[in-house]
Amino acid sequence: MTTAPSAPPPTGRVQIALNVSDLEASVAFYTAMFGVAPHKRRPGYANFAVEQPPLKLVLIETSEATRGSGAAGALNHLGVEVGSTADVAAARERFSDAGLASFDEDDTTCCYALQDKVWVHDPAGAPWEVYTVKDEDPADARPATASLEVLGAEGACCS
Repeated sequence: MTTAPSAPPPTGRVQIALNVSDLEASVAFYTAMFGVAPHKRRPGYANFAVEQPPLKLVLIETSEATRGSGAAGALNHLGVEVGSTADVAAARERFSDAGLASFDEDDTTCCYALQDKVWVHDPAGAPWEVYTVKDEDPADARPATASLEVLGAEGACCS
């Protein structure tokens, strides 16, 4: 079986968005784990910009019933933060060329930031976004749960 040569990954860092039922305990844990305080805090939300390893870790507070325990309820979504709207457009084109169904969100406010993004789902349904932050603190900032319809999951972020 031959495989096509792989293109280099988009520049930026991987994002992991987790559902947490105790935001304060989770912030304390991840601050200790990565040695950095959150980059951004809002009600029910914490965002870590970790330099090493390059990671954007987002914590989204959910109910204990939604979160549950263990790994099963932990994942909210995955992403790749890129440096520009051109990088988002390149990902959009790459997804289209590969025949992947995607959903665009341009000039959307989510996770308390103005963003352009494109979404895809892996074969098992895990949601991935490729996004760029255009304004870290817009006037009309909305929480992580602002538009749940894209991901189709209760409590899913930035959709």
